Amino acid sequence: MRVTLLGTGDTTGTPTVGCDCDTCEAARERGVSRSRFSVHVANERTGESLLVDFSPDFRQQFLAADVPLPDAGLVTHIHFDHLDGLGNVYRLVDGLPVHAPNETDPATDRSVAGTIRDKYDYLEDRIGVHARDPFEPFETCGFEVRFVPVDHPPLLCYGVVIEDPETGATLSLTGDTSYDVPERSREALAGADLLLADAIVPASLCEHHPIGGRHAGPDGVPRTFGTKHMTREGALALADELDADRTRLVHLAHYYPADEAFEEPLAVDGETYEL
Repeated sequence: MRVTLLGTGDTTGTPTVGCDCDTCEAARERGVSRSRFSVHVANERTGESLLVDFSPDFRQQFLAADVPLPDAGLVTHIHFDHLDGLGNVYRLVDGLPVHAPNETDPATDRSVAGTIRDKYDYLEDRIGVHARDPFEPFETCGFEVRFVPVDHPPLLCYGVVIEDPETGATLSLTGDTSYDVPERSREALAGADLLLADAIVPASLCEHHPIGGRHAGPDGVPRTFGTKHMTREGALALADELDADRTRLVHLAHYYPADEAFEEPLAVDGETYEL
């Protein structure tokens, strides 16, 4: 399993357009980017590849990383920075299975799968949407895949577990989530060779959020920024609990102070991992 981090940033990315903060300037000087979130997972045994989330930066990500177009895709939730790149497949693929959860969201009265069908009905000759039950494994690109519910109010959102059934190599993604990941989902995400964990900002910035931080640890440090995303400290605490062999922090905002923004284990675009 070859994992390429195509996009490791939050909704505005780093550098952010029009921003001259120290972190964005440092990213420009270093020649690094954190574009909107997306992960490419290649099965080198079968020659197939799977894309987790369709970033609006789809075109530039694939050109920069020089990875093959996906044979299938997954969508974790319907926020634009994870879904709107799906329109890029027009004229690029003859057919693309897209797997998404089938659970009806009370906030939209639609599932993720149903929303994709409605929004991209003009691509019905190019994509096929496959609705999947949370926690139920399914096969795609030679992998066994499961969607696991996480906590990203007000919308339903899902983490993902991807395993090679022949080698046992396992990739887990928390998806966009607070620290309040349900216990059953924690059990599913545990023990991965590589964990990609949402860590939008350091906990020190919670004082700037209108509602502050939540889910404080024993040391009083917030593990959730506001309501939707884990802090760096929350993501690392979850990774420790999940006993991941290796952890990379993703979905990172440009609000990280410049002297912290490029330290381990914060990821940048283009990183690759062989599992």
